Amino acid sequence: MRNIVLLSFLLLVTNAALSQTQLYMPRTIAQAYENQTRSLSGAPGSKYWQNTGNYDIQVSFDPATNEITGTETIVYTNNSPGNLYALNFKLFPNLYQKGNIRNMPVAPEDITNGMTIRNIRVNDTLKTENPARIAGTNYFLSIPELGAGKSVKVSLTFAYTLNKGSHIRTGMVDETSAFIAYFFPRIAVYDDINGWDANSYRGQTEFYNDFCNFKVAITVPGTFQVWATGDLVNASEVYTEPIVARIRKAETEDDIIYIIDSTDLKSGNITRRQPKNTWKFEAQNVSDFAFAVSDHYLWRSTSLEVDPATKRRTRVDAVFNPKHADYFEVIDFARKTVDNMTNYFPKWPYPYSHETVFDGLDQMEYPMMVNDNPVANRADGIELTVHEIFHTMFPFYMGTNETLYAWMDEGWASMGEWLITPRIDSSLVDNYGIGAYSASAGAYLDLPIITPSTQLTESPYINNSYGKPALGYFYIKDLLGDDLFLKALHLYISRWNGKHSQPYDFFNSMNEGAGRNLNWFWKNWFFDDGYPDLAIGKVTQKGKTGTVEVIAKGHKMVPVVAQVQFANNTSITIHKAVDCWEKGNKTITLTFPAPQKITKVVLGNNRTADIDFSNNQYIAK
Repeated sequence: MRNIVLLSFLLLVTNAALSQTQLYMPRTIAQAYENQTRSLSGAPGSKYWQNTGNYDIQVSFDPATNEITGTETIVYTNNSPGNLYALNFKLFPNLYQKGNIRNMPVAPEDITNGMTIRNIRVNDTLKTENPARIAGTNYFLSIPELGAGKSVKVSLTFAYTLNKGSHIRTGMVDETSAFIAYFFPRIAVYDDINGWDANSYRGQTEFYNDFCNFKVAITVPGTFQVWATGDLVNASEVYTEPIVARIRKAETEDDIIYIIDSTDLKSGNITRRQPKNTWKFEAQNVSDFAFAVSDHYLWRSTSLEVDPATKRRTRVDAVFNPKHADYFEVIDFARKTVDNMTNYFPKWPYPYSHETVFDGLDQMEYPMMVNDNPVANRADGIELTVHEIFHTMFPFYMGTNETLYAWMDEGWASMGEWLITPRIDSSLVDNYGIGAYSASAGAYLDLPIITPSTQLTESPYINNSYGKPALGYFYIKDLLGDDLFLKALHLYISRWNGKHSQPYDFFNSMNEGAGRNLNWFWKNWFFDDGYPDLAIGKVTQKGKTGTVEVIAKGHKMVPVVAQVQFANNTSITIHKAVDCWEKGNKTITLTFPAPQKITKVVLGNNRTADIDFSNNQYIAK
C-alpha cells in the first residue's frame, strides 16, 4: 500500500513538474524515479548505476571451414544495489540454431547446432554445463551470490560455424572474406528498469549491450588481414614494415592514401610470412566488438582532427573488393561524414579513434566498424555510408536500447542521413523513410512509436524505427532552430553518453535543454495514434492581402509550409512551425502580402508527412 501511495504521488509531481500534458509512464519508469536512479529533469539520478565487464578473448577463424573457436575470460562487476545469483549470457549465433524461432529467413544449409560452450569456470571453479538452461539466444548461468559492488570471473570455451549465406549482419562475404560479429558469449544488460534483458534475438530487432573493455586476439591464416573494433596494438608483429608505416602516416595526415593497393595484393608483401598470425586489438568502454577478414581487399585510409581542444584525430578506412567500383569513392564519403558529424550535426567530437567501412553483404553498424554492401549508384553509396557511420553516436556512444526502442538510434541515423547527404553532394535530396510512412500512416498496423520494437514486424517496425521518429526529431529542430536544438541535444548527449538512456530521459533532457516544455509534441508524435493530413480550406484575397486557411484533418501535428504563387509568376513561401497546433486547434489562417492575384497554393515540402496530398493544392479558376 505504501508503494502505491508513493508511486501515485510521484506521478503527480512528475506531471506538475514537467507540464500539463501527461506522458504515459510505465510503472518500471516511475519506480526508477522513486529509486533515484533517474531524475525528472532527464539526468541520471543520484543513485544511477550500470554494470560492466572486462573481456579477454582469444578467437580463431578458419576461412576454409568457417569454424570459429575461442576462449574468453570475463570479469563482471555488479554495480546494482542488489545481489545476483545468475548471469544471462547472449548467444547470438544461436539465431542459426535448428529449431529456434526467427523472423528473418535462413537458408537450410546455414542451420546449425548453434554455439557450443564448454569448460565453464566461475571464480576458477569448474561448473557442469547445463544445456537445458539455453533458451533461444539466452543462457542463464548460475553463480555464487554476487553482492553489490562485487565482481565475478567467468571463463569458458566456445565454438560455432559461421553462416555462409543468409548474411544477417554477420557471415561469409566471399570465399576468403567475412564479417564476424556477435561471435562471443557476452553477458546481457542488467539495468534499473527491466532487470535482465532476456529478449531472444530473432533477427529483426537489434541490440542492447553494456559498456565494457575488450582485449581480443584474433588468429587467422598468415595471408589474411584483420580489421576490428578497437586499436591494433601489435601491428609490427602482423604487418610488414611498409604497411605499418602507411598506417602511421594515415593516422597523422589529411590526405587519402592506399595502405594496401593492387600492387601489394599482387606481391603478397603485406603480412608477416607465417602460417598463422594473431592480431591483437584493445577497445575501452565500448558496447560491442566485431571484426572482418580478407586476403584480397584494398585498403584506403585518411584521418582528420575531430577535437580541436586536444588535437585528437580519427582514422577513417574503406576496405573493399577491387571488383566493386562504387567502393573507390567510399573513403571520401566516410571522411566527409565524420567531418560533418563533428562540425555540423550533431556537432560533437567524433568519439572513437577510427571508423572502418568494410565491403560486406549487409547495411549494419558496430562500434568503429560498418558492414556495407556494394550499391548500384553514387547516391546510394553516400546515403548508406552516412546512415551507418552516424550510428556511432546512436546507439554506440549513447548506449540506447535498440532492442526495445529502435527509434532511439535508427531515427537519428535517418535524420543524420537527410542532413549530411546534401553536404557531400549538393545535388542530392535525401528523404529516406518519409514516403513509406505517409503511405501507411493511419492504417491498421500504424502503431505509436513508443510501442516496443519487439512487438513490431515488417512495415510497422520500419516506419516506427526510421522515417516517423526522424520526422519527429526534425520537426522539433524546425521549431527550436538549429542553435537551441543543438543546445538541448548536447545536454542529452553529455548526460547519457556511456550510459543507458531511456525514452523519458531523452524527452525530459530535451525539455530542459530547450527551456521549453515539449510534452504536447512528444505525446502527439511518439505516444498517440493518428496520422498527418493537412488540407487547404478557404483562400481569399482582399486588395493586396491574402489569406489561406489550413485545416488539420488528421491527428498528427506537422509544420505548415505553403508556397503561394501569383499572376506575375512570383511566389512566396510561408512557414509555421509545428507549435501552431499546440493548443489543439484544427485550423490556422495564414495571412500574407499579395501583390498580384493568387493563382496557386501548395501545402507541404519534401519533409512533410501527409496521407493525402490531393487536398494540399488550390488553383484559382
